[in-house]
Amino acid sequence: MGNSGRALSAYNDMRSQHQAIEAAARRGPLQSLSDRELALRESAVTVYPHALQRRVRAWVRFGPEAIRVEAKVVRSTPLAAGIEFRAGDRTYRCWVWGNAVQPVDG
Repeated sequence: MGNSGRALSAYNDMRSQHQAIEAAARRGPLQSLSDRELALRESAVTVYPHALQRRVRAWVRFGPEAIRVEAKVVRSTPLAAGIEFRAGDRTYRCWVWGNAVQPVDG
């Protein structure tokens, strides 16, 4: 497959993910770890500058529905990751457990 074929495939994957996120968002609000779960008083938070934000795949939950998204890690604690991802015009942000996140190669 040539470069244009890969670009089209990547575009279609992104579009499909955005549609899945938007559908899940209609079924319930984005869930995030609570302050108690994050234990921010006991744990340091690392905030990553734009150049150091890693691309990841992460499991998130909208209401009762779990969905895997492509995101970037914008902050972290020893046990959790603060992630950000987009769908359409909307940017979503939440905290997830570190083991819900896997690096994206490339």
